Amino acid sequence: MQRIAILGAGGRMGRTLIQAVHDDPEVTLGAGIVEADSSLVGVDLGELAGVGKLGIKAVASIEDVWDAFDVLIDFTSPTSTLATLALCASKGKQVVIGTTGLTETQKAELATYAQQTSVMFAPNMSVGVNLCLKLLQVAAQVLNTGYDIEVLEAHHKHKVDAPSGTALRMGEVVAETLGRDLKTCAVYGREGQTGARPEQEIGFATLRMGDVVGDHTVTFATEGERVEITHKASSRMTFAKGAVRAAKWLAAHPTGLFDMQDVLDLK
Repeated sequence: MQRIAILGAGGRMGRTLIQAVHDDPEVTLGAGIVEADSSLVGVDLGELAGVGKLGIKAVASIEDVWDAFDVLIDFTSPTSTLATLALCASKGKQVVIGTTGLTETQKAELATYAQQTSVMFAPNMSVGVNLCLKLLQVAAQVLNTGYDIEVLEAHHKHKVDAPSGTALRMGEVVAETLGRDLKTCAVYGREGQTGARPEQEIGFATLRMGDVVGDHTVTFATEGERVEITHKASSRMTFAKGAVRAAKWLAAHPTGLFDMQDVLDLK
């Protein structure tokens, strides 16, 4: 049975991941790592996640638990993710990464570490979102001329990056399908006298409010009609379950860089 460790176990996503691992009979919780100065060091991970005592205490360093897990799930920050990935790769530990906000340079680093171990990186682990990415590819193939494309996303007020990694990935899928470069055709918000909308433009709008878990809509609009592909998440559990599914899938893949499209066989 695959043993899973959770980095950032004390956060909202970390606690949800603990619950998801606990609820899945095909995996087991091996370890949970929190920040070194956290008051949660030494707390039972099960009590932390509200699932009852598990007899596994939160630790302050991954160095303390190398023998306790096979695959690490990480939804923390870019700096933390890259530093931990380097350590895991040196130990041959598999890693599932749901961290958002990575730069293009940081994303390129993932491929280097994937030569030593298997890495699954996706800005969104939701099965529904990844199905939407496939639907967006089909939509862009069909609606390839004469349609204005806009991406609207909403998240809770604590989210630190914008647009969301999911919104950017949606834009990338559409741009790649249409033969465009998102770096040159994306517009992130509009203000003032912007002039008429260029045909090649892909627009992004961002909302940050309350406790919204994650809403994403991509609209293809032309004279007389609009086609909208929408995904709305009401619980972090959907991301956590996807991450556990990815961790199980990695067991059969000792090295390589993958995403959720690989896990769900959507490529």
